[in-house]
Amino acid sequence: MSSPEPAGSASESTLLDRLAHHARERPEALAFAEPSQDGWRQTSWADYAAGVDRVAKAWLELGLEPGDAVALYAVNRPEWAISCFAALAVRGVPIGVYQTASAEQLAYVLDHAEVRVVVVDDAERFERLCRAAPTLPSLRVVVAAGPLADGSAAEELGTTLEGGARLLSWQELQALGEAAAAEVRARLDARRQEIAGSDLATLIYTSGTTGAPKAVMLDHDNLLNTCRAGQTLHGLRSDDSLVSYLPLAHIAEQMMSVHMAVYAGYSVWWTPAPEHLADHLRAVRPTVFFGVPRVWERIASALRSRLGSASGLRRAMADRALDAGRRTARTLDANEAPGWLPRLRHRLWDRLVLGKIRRALGFDRLRIAASGAAPIGRDVLDLFASLGVRVHEVYGLSECCGPATWNRDGAARLGTVGPAIPSVEVSIADDGEVLVSGPNVFRGYFRNPAATAEALDAEGRLHTGDLGALDAAGFLTITGRKKDLMITSGGKNIAPAAIEQHLAGIDLVGDALAIGDGRRHVAALLTLDEEALAAFYAPNSPPASPERDPRVLAEVSRAVETVNERLARVEAVRAFRLLPRRFSIDTGELTPTLKPRRARIEEVWASEIAAMYADD
Repeated sequence: MSSPEPAGSASESTLLDRLAHHARERPEALAFAEPSQDGWRQTSWADYAAGVDRVAKAWLELGLEPGDAVALYAVNRPEWAISCFAALAVRGVPIGVYQTASAEQLAYVLDHAEVRVVVVDDAERFERLCRAAPTLPSLRVVVAAGPLADGSAAEELGTTLEGGARLLSWQELQALGEAAAAEVRARLDARRQEIAGSDLATLIYTSGTTGAPKAVMLDHDNLLNTCRAGQTLHGLRSDDSLVSYLPLAHIAEQMMSVHMAVYAGYSVWWTPAPEHLADHLRAVRPTVFFGVPRVWERIASALRSRLGSASGLRRAMADRALDAGRRTARTLDANEAPGWLPRLRHRLWDRLVLGKIRRALGFDRLRIAASGAAPIGRDVLDLFASLGVRVHEVYGLSECCGPATWNRDGAARLGTVGPAIPSVEVSIADDGEVLVSGPNVFRGYFRNPAATAEALDAEGRLHTGDLGALDAAGFLTITGRKKDLMITSGGKNIAPAAIEQHLAGIDLVGDALAIGDGRRHVAALLTLDEEALAAFYAPNSPPASPERDPRVLAEVSRAVETVNERLARVEAVRAFRLLPRRFSIDTGELTPTLKPRRARIEEVWASEIAAMYADD
C-alpha cells in the first residue's frame, strides 16, 4: 500500500486544480461512495473528474454564462458534488438549498439568486419546485437526479415545467455533455483558465433564525484558504474518510464533504437519509466526523440508554471502564501525564470494554471529531472523552467560510471553542462582540449592501454578532448572542445560551429554551428525550403523555434546582413547562441545521409561556 498523499500546494489556484491532480495522480483511488441495494457504489477520482467534465460541457450547451447560478435542491449524493464542481468549472455559482425547504422558501432563494438551473432529486421536492416555477422568470433548466431520474418516475415528469423551464434527466444531461462538439471542450478550457481567486464561488443562504435568509458571498480564495487552514490544523490525508449526512447547504458540511474532500483527497461516504447514520458509521468507520451538538447528544443518549439497560457483571465492567477512561481524560485535560498504574488500568479497560464500545459506534478509527454550530454540554464531551473519543468544539459562521477557531489535539481547552485557525485573527470589540479577520472572511451579502455594511467594518473585520472573551493564550469562549440577550423587566441583561446549555444537559431533557425578555424572571420550555425516557421507564414502555407524569416532573424539577445552583441568582429558572413533543424543523421551530428559531417557538407555545407567568 502506498503512503497517504499530502494535500495541495500554494501553486494550485483553485479546487478544480486539486480535482484534476487526484484524477491524474490517483485515478483509481476512491473519491466517494453512495449506498445501494448491493452495498456501496464506489466512484474513483478519475470517474469523479470525468463526471464533472461531462456536466460542465452540458452546462455550456445549455447556455450557462459566467456568474449564472445553479441551485442544488437535493440530499447528500454524488450528483450534488458533481454539479457543484461543474458549475465552478464554467465560472457559474453553485447554491445549496436545504432539502427541507418549502415551496415558498425555495421560491425566495431561486428568485433572489436569479437561478438558471436547478438539480432536484425526489418527487416531493420536485412537486415543491413545480409550485414555485411559475414565479421564477430566470429559471431555464431543471435536472431530475437520484430517484427522480430512475425508471417510470422520470417518464411521468414530462419535458417542461409551467413557466417554460426545460426538464432533463441526469442521464440526458450526461449524454448532452458526452456528445458536445470539440469547440465546447475549447470553451470549457477557456472558462477554467479565466477563473480568478476573487470570482464568486458560492452563495450560502443563512438558515434564517431571524427574518429572511441572507446570501453569503464566498469566493474561490475564501474556499481555498479555508481548506489550506484545515489541512494545516489536522494533517488531513488521502486515506482519511468521512460520512456526509448533514445538509450540504450548510457551510460546515459543504466544506468538509465537498471542498475539503477535494483539496485533501480523502473519501466521502454519502448518507442521503440521516436516519441511516448509525448504520453507516458502523459500516464505514470514518476517521473524520463532524456533528452539530444535537447529533452528538442523540448518540450519547442512545449510548447511555444501552449502558443503563445492562445489569450484573456487564454493568459493573462498563462503569469501571468509563471511570478509568474519565480519569485519564481529566488528567490529559490538565496537561499532565497519567502515572504507570492509571495507564495500565486504562489500557486494560480499553481492551476489554471501551474499544468494543467505540467499534460498536463506528468510532474505532476516528482521529478528528468536532462539534459546532451551537454550544455542546460538558456532560456529552465527558462521556465521549471517557470512551477515548475527544470531541473538539469549533466556532465559525457561514460569513467566515465555516471555521474561525478550532480546539484540536495539543491545543484544546474545555469550555472554549479553541484558538484561531491559521491565517485568521480573532479579537473582541469594546462591547464584547467577537470580530474575525482573515482570508476566510466573506465578500458581503448578495444584493444586500445594508446588511453587508453592518457585518463588515472599514478594516474588513467581520462583526459576528456573538459575544465572547479571549484568554491569555488566545482561546475563545462564546458567552451569547447580542440579539439574543434577554432584558428582564428589572433591567438585567441575561444571555440565554449558557442557561439553555445547562438545562439541555439534564438526562431527561431533549430541547431547552430560556424565556425572560421583558419578564420579571427566567422560565424555560423543555422537551423530553426519547432515549432517556425509555431508560427511565425500563423495563416498561413510557406512557402516552410522560410530560404529565408526576415522577418525571419531580425528576426534572430536582435537576433544574441543581442547575440553578450553578447559575447567578438573576439567571435562575423559576418556572418550566414540559412540552409533549420535541422541537421540529417541520413546524418551523428549528432551522435545517437544528438551531432553535426563538420567535417561532415562543409563538407556537405562547399559551404555555403565559401559564408560567400567570402568577406575575
